This record gives sequence, C-alpha cells and structure tokens, in this order.
Amino acid sequence: MRTDFDPAAMSRNEFYRLLTATVVPRPIAWVSTTSADGTHNLAPHSFFTIASVSPPVVQFSSVGRKDTLHNVEATGQFVVNFAPEGLFEPINDTGTDFPHGVSEFEAAGIATEPSLRVKPPRVAASPVALECEVHSTLRIGDGTVVFGRVVHAAVSQDVLVDGHPEISRLKPLSRLGKDEWATVSGVREISRIRHADWQGPAGDR
Repeated sequence: MRTDFDPAAMSRNEFYRLLTATVVPRPIAWVSTTSADGTHNLAPHSFFTIASVSPPVVQFSSVGRKDTLHNVEATGQFVVNFAPEGLFEPINDTGTDFPHGVSEFEAAGIATEPSLRVKPPRVAASPVALECEVHSTLRIGDGTVVFGRVVHAAVSQDVLVDGHPEISRLKPLSRLGKDEWATVSGVREISRIRHADWQGPAGDR
C-alpha cells in the first residue's frame, strides 16, 4: 500500500519538504564567492553533484536568487569547500539569511585562505577545496543550476591515504529532510560485477 502525492495539488513548500526528505542523503557544497565589490560570501547548498569528469565539472542549484548566484553571475568564479562533520555548526551558521552585503566569513568568524586560481577565498579549515570557473547556468523554475569547471583542487594531507581521500578522515556531512543532517556511520564495499563474471541475481547466488 502506498500514499500518492500529486505535486499539482500541493503547495510548493509541501512538495519541497517531500522531495528533500526522500532525495537523501544530499552532499553539501559549501560555496564561497566574491561579489563585484569584493565582499566574500559563504553558503551551504545541498542540491550538489558531479556533472562531468572530462572536463571536470561540478554543479549546484540555487533555489531562488541568493547572493551566491548573483556573485557567480557577476564574477564567473566560486569555490566548493568540503563540508566535514567537525564544522557542523559553522556550516549551519552560514545558512543564516544575513542581509545583502554581509560577509558570512566575518559574521560567523570563519577563517579564510587564498585560492590559487580564482578570487573567492577557501575555507581554511575545510579539508578539500574545488576552485571553479563558471561553465554555464541553467534556469529551471525557481532554481538555477550552476555548472562550474574545476580548475584546481586542493586537498589536506591529513585526509589522504596513499594519495587518495579517505572517507574515515573526511567525515562528510550530508543533508536530510526537515532540520536533519547526517554523518557517515557505516561504510560497505562491493565491487562492480563484469558481465563475463555474472552468475545471476544476488538472491540466487
């Protein structure tokens, strides 16, 4: 037995709550930007993923027209800072609806470090920074998808094992529904099965 939900018969916020409670967990792009007048902005965006590997392009969606979107449109640059468990409260702080022109870095007391290839600064305490130049944007309804070509990646040596980021050291945060957030509490590994090695569905093996 299922309960049916018709988005055409629901309010925007009602269906938003359903979507964000079922499309989970969602990784967080902690996006730093710089406005045309030089104000640094920092905000978490949980509609975030990889769009392409060659060229390397990541994407996040801005629901509504916020400072992050205005800044990337004006300057063509941004940084995706990794959102780790240890920075849970500062990340949440930067989601506050500060007035236009207020720097979340300053308001939340978050230290910066200079980026190598773009103007917006990195979050100094974040273990990974993906420096991006805007590839394109796409307006869909009340959201705008921002595609950013990664022009540089900086990774803390503290999270690397044999040169590769290790999940147990990264300790990523993700967003769930309502005011819920998640951490990585268990990791399972399984290899992809080549067709040449296929022995039938898992339940039959």
